Amino acid sequence: MPRPRKPASPLRYFNSSPEVIRMAVMLYVQYPLSLRNIEDLLFKYGIGICHETVRLWWNRFEPMLAADIRSVSVE
Repeated sequence: MPRPRKPASPLRYFNSSPEVIRMAVMLYVQYPLSLRNIEDLLFKYGIGICHETVRLWWNRFEPMLAADIRSVSVE
């Protein structure tokens, strides 16, 4: 009997960890900060990424993360 497969993570092809991606997107969504402000904040924590990378992550993962937030807040 074959084992059921876990759904593949959409974050699997990125060099950064999923936690960094989630944090960057959530900072951009929750607070009135610019992409460059997010870049500077992450740099202070030792994470060197470009503001364009944050924009790419936001465009790609914001709907998925918003759905996660909604499902957690409903429970």
